[in-house]
Order: sequence, then structure tokens, then C-alpha cells
Amino acid sequence: MEVILKRDIPNLGYANDLVTVKPGYARNYLIPKGMASFATEGNKKAREEILRQKAYKEEKLRKEAETKAEALNGVKLKIGAKAGTSGKIFGSVNAVQIANALKEQYDYDIDRKKIEVDGDAIKELGSYEATVKLYKDIEAKIQFEVVGE
Repeated sequence: MEVILKRDIPNLGYANDLVTVKPGYARNYLIPKGMASFATEGNKKAREEILRQKAYKEEKLRKEAETKAEALNGVKLKIGAKAGTSGKIFGSVNAVQIANALKEQYDYDIDRKKIEVDGDAIKELGSYEATVKLYKDIEAKIQFEVVGE
């Protein structure tokens, strides 16, 4: 069954995408929760008009995201954390600390929800890599080092 997504849904698609899902998933979950609508001819035409209007804005956002990705790809952060003698951190380093470090060290204001750290949280000193999702398919890799304070 084809449905038109009303908002971004992880592992399924983005807002205004036309996707094919199983009928039960569409009728029992997506449509009652307001996440999607049936893909009727009228809804498809309305979707096409919306997409035409958003094309210019999306191109502008894409270019901004690409320039930001180029700037972020060379970034190397140092994040301080209290650690024991064995190198284990008291607590953990996660996307919040990375976002704060980007703001303090490079004056980049990145939403913490767009930052993905391998394994969710870092619990030891060392060098790591995080992925920042800036736009639908534009990502930047950030190198960061967790050092003891």
C-alpha cells in the first residue's frame, strides 16, 4: 500500500515521500498517529505541488549543509573528562558534550540530536569519531579526543 509521509520517520522515509508499506502498518499505525496519509490521486497532486514549492528552499538548505559539512570534516575536538588512573571516565561522553565542545571551540551551533556517536556513549580516554547528519544525505565526520582533566 502506498502512503505519503507527513513527517520524517527513521528507517522509512522523509516528509512528503511516497513509500510502500504493508497495509496493516499503514492502517493501524501510520495513519491513525498522523504520520502518513493514503496516496490517493488528489493527495498525490497536492504532494507534487508542495514538492515544487519546496524545491528552491531545499536547494538553498542543501548548499548550506554542504558548506557546513566541508567545514566540519576538518574539525578535531578535545573534550576533557574526569578519569581514573586506568583510563576509564567517571560518567561518559555523549552527543551533548560534543555539541557543547563544537560551540565552545569552533563556534558551530549543531543540534545534539544530529550527532551520532558510535556506541552511544564513550567511557574511556582516547580518539573517536562522530557523525553529524546535517541534511537528508549529507553527513560530516568529526574527530574528537577524550582527554583526562
